[in-house]
Amino acid sequence: MTIRKWLKFFLVSLVIGAVTTVITSFFVQTHAYTPYLEQIDLWNLLGAILWFIGWGLVYSVISQMGFFAYLTVHQFGRGFFGYFWNHVQVVLILFVLFDLVYFRYTRAEDPGSLFPYIVVPAMLLIYSYAVAKVKAKETHPRAFLPALFFMIVVTTVEWIPALRIDEREWIMLMIVPLLAVNTYQLLTLHKIVGFNEGPSEHQSKQIKKG
Repeated sequence: MTIRKWLKFFLVSLVIGAVTTVITSFFVQTHAYTPYLEQIDLWNLLGAILWFIGWGLVYSVISQMGFFAYLTVHQFGRGFFGYFWNHVQVVLILFVLFDLVYFRYTRAEDPGSLFPYIVVPAMLLIYSYAVAKVKAKETHPRAFLPALFFMIVVTTVEWIPALRIDEREWIMLMIVPLLAVNTYQLLTLHKIVGFNEGPSEHQSKQIKKG
């Protein structure tokens, strides 16, 4: 990857993080805009938007740090665990999904029904599965599990600051840009660095004949 390509990759990720955070804030933190919209206070309204843009940039940087850390961890896992690395990833995915339900439910002061705590990891799983399928289709079927691992496990690790606060508004405000930026990074990197599927079936036959 050249510096120019990396810089474009970095800047686009920043823009995605900022834009998705601002859009999400209009839905989950409407109260931050309402006073300025009622009085048509454009100056303070711009200040509120810039505030959320700042958070979006922070979320984007966290996402990018997590992505490049994952690339290192993935290579280490393949080298250390070998064939069992796939099994380790499956176990970690299941463990993280379980944690998103169990620990959030048990930590809540008045948890009530278990159903709302199941919805979030379920939606994360469905979305991650769809992204992983696209990744596998664009590259190789073997890319499905690592992509699913990244979208679920790494995104959850990046999401921990909001999960610790355990406030619905901040949980939603952070997860949307994290998923958006992580999706962009995952589905764009192979297009930037290039992907070689290896020799085709016809080429393999020609090589064997040769």
